Amino acid sequence: MTPAQKQEVIEVLKEKFSQYNNFYITDTESLNASQTSTLRRHCFDKQVEMTVAKNTLIRKALESLDSEKYAGILDSLHNVTALLFSESPKEPALIISSFRKANNGEKPLLKAAFINGDIFVGDNQLTALTNIKTKNELIGEVIGLLQSPAKRVIAALLHNAEKGGSTPTAEAAPEAPAAEAPEAPATDAPATDAPAAE
Repeated sequence: MTPAQKQEVIEVLKEKFSQYNNFYITDTESLNASQTSTLRRHCFDKQVEMTVAKNTLIRKALESLDSEKYAGILDSLHNVTALLFSESPKEPALIISSFRKANNGEKPLLKAAFINGDIFVGDNQLTALTNIKTKNELIGEVIGLLQSPAKRVIAALLHNAEKGGSTPTAEAAPEAPAAEAPEAPATDAPATDAPAAE
């Protein structure tokens, strides 16, 4: 690979790292061509971009963007590296897990993951990454929590109306005449006082 080609690969990688907030670094060394092709197909079906590149080029691309931000990932760059880029924070983890189950193996091995600024290092993080909630799932939960009290209030009001919606109205009706009754004698009192004064 010529220096110009290497620089071109670095620029492409920089674009990918800038474009995606989520990417996984995996070890695909022990996968054969057929398994790698199957993994690529799974990634494509789930809108995950899979890219294989040399570790030195990946390192140079990450360091040129922000060496501090990606410092925890740089130690994971060894052996054969496949990068999985995704808009979803957990889709690559689900792909890796399902691929392992289908092939009864431990590969591809998760070396590290960069999820919305957080770094997860090691294959033992895979289970945690499969349980991460996506933005849409979190929004759905918040909306559900907000709607829950309103639904309870509405259900209670409907339940009350079905049981005896006339009870609150009946209680309100006697209160109104009671309020009018004291006013009527007050009006009559000055009329009786006036003739007595004459």
